[in-house]
Amino acid sequence: MEILQVAQHADDLDRASAFYELLLGGPPAARFDPPGLLFFNVGRSRLLLERAAASALVYLQVDDVAAAVERLRGLQVEIVDPPHIIFSHTDDSLGPAGTDEWLAFIRDSEGNTVGLISHEPRHDP
Repeated sequence: MEILQVAQHADDLDRASAFYELLLGGPPAARFDPPGLLFFNVGRSRLLLERAAASALVYLQVDDVAAAVERLRGLQVEIVDPPHIIFSHTDDSLGPAGTDEWLAFIRDSEGNTVGLISHEPRHDP
């Protein structure tokens, strides 16, 4: 079993489309308006932006959280919580062993909080 689709609230599909195209690095896969549905392919899953959807907390894996946040900061995206280590992986149960899990939160164009995560080689103090 896999997660096929996650729905996220969007009041303005044009504004949300522009934001997520910048964030995800590609155009929407499909749009149906009416009824107000906008789809992006994210890996093997779909992100559905919909007026009628509830707000969800979505976490996206990026190559480098710090670099992603700096790029988004330059685009005037609100940074809710700056990059920080949340976990060091000693085994592969939740992420690659020997890596630190970095996390940051941003606010999307529709007021939803979005998490950005990356796994980077562990730097022991």
